Amino acid sequence: MAVASSGKADRAFRTIGELARETGLPQHMLRYWETRFPQLKPLQRAGNRRYYRAEDVALVRRIDRLLHQQGYTIRGVQQLLDVEAEPDMVATLRIIRHGLATALACDMQAR
Repeated sequence: MAVASSGKADRAFRTIGELARETGLPQHMLRYWETRFPQLKPLQRAGNRRYYRAEDVALVRRIDRLLHQQGYTIRGVQQLLDVEAEPDMVATLRIIRHGLATALACDMQAR
């Protein structure tokens, strides 16, 4: 089992404070990114306490790298993440379309 610099296992949940310390990013920036990137959805518990999953941590690191090392703008990162999510959406829509077409064909045969 891999252990992060915080002493927690890589798969362990992180609070916003722990993630901020690990990444060197201020907490307010992490909260702002949640408003700009819908893919970043930490769990929120009582008192709006945020818990970041391993996938969230990886996404935060990627967004940070794209913005601060590779020179992307917020909008550029949004577009990049949207394009990457699109194949999943297209596949889901094709499955739905197939299901609807099958249901329609069955309905037409029943008449």
